[in-house]
Amino acid sequence: MDTRRDELMTVRQVLDELGGVSRRTFYRWRELGLGPAAFKLPNGELRVWRSDFTAWLRELEAAA
Repeated sequence: MDTRRDELMTVRQVLDELGGVSRRTFYRWRELGLGPAAFKLPNGELRVWRSDFTAWLRELEAAA
C-alpha cells in the first residue's frame, strides 16, 4: 500500500460515508470486532485509513 496517497478519516467522515450510521452503532461494531480497522491518536481520537475503510466495505460486499 502506498500510504503517501492514503488519507486518514475521522469517525464523522466514516459515518457520513456510510449514509448516516450512528456513532453508537460504529462504536458497537468496534466492540464486536465488526468495524473497519482503526487506531487511536495520542489525544484519544480514532482515525481510519481510507484504504482500510475501502477494504472493509469490499469485504462486506463480498459477503453479501
